[in-house]
Amino acid sequence: MNDELIRKHEGHVTRLTLNRPHKANALSASLVEALLNAVEYAESDGTRLLILDGAGDHFSAGFDFTAYLDQSDGDLALRFIRIETLLQQLYHAPFETLVLAHGKIFGAGADLVACCGVRIASPGTTFRMPGLRFGVVLGTRRLSHRIGPDKAREMLSASRAFDADEALKLNFVTHLAAPQAWPALINAIRASCELLSPATAAALHRQTATDSRAEDMAALARSISAPGLKERIRLFRDAAK
Repeated sequence: MNDELIRKHEGHVTRLTLNRPHKANALSASLVEALLNAVEYAESDGTRLLILDGAGDHFSAGFDFTAYLDQSDGDLALRFIRIETLLQQLYHAPFETLVLAHGKIFGAGADLVACCGVRIASPGTTFRMPGLRFGVVLGTRRLSHRIGPDKAREMLSASRAFDADEALKLNFVTHLAAPQAWPALINAIRASCELLSPATAAALHRQTATDSRAEDMAALARSISAPGLKERIRLFRDAAK
């Protein structure tokens, strides 16, 4: 485990804290790999509840574009593939997953929120998913499953931000609560995770999570394999400045 991710395991609970507050917890390649390793390990260490949160003012700013111009299109494509692998691993985890969202959440950071079974946001949290603006198809089916295809299409085509109140109405998040109320919610969710055996809980998750992993990865691969990925990102970022 590297310093970018803090892992704590107590009883049947694993807590993973994104620890790049100076970068708004943007997803560097090394942080994604640390998360992948931690989630995989949790599948074998008795975890029944996995909690995901972020240090500092923001849960996650999504893909870390630091020095992206020094990377090849292939390097960038591989990073998106590894993020999709992480999102699939979380969405199909055999245990309950809980995310604590706060601050301004962007791109793949919002996808991380959507992947979790219990999604708690603090008042004032905002979300934006702009990947289609530079031609990257990431997490679209999972978002559609959460909020419905019409809302997902409208939100993604406009690349618009939405706040915690709207997120709750859309079922993008399941709870709206201030951070001081989070411990009580966590305790209640933790207790509910003890009601079923691990095998039964895993079966429940398999039966209630729509499995479109192959299609999702194929859609991402088509979008990032189109020539000029880095240039599309550059144009998007220049326009956003």
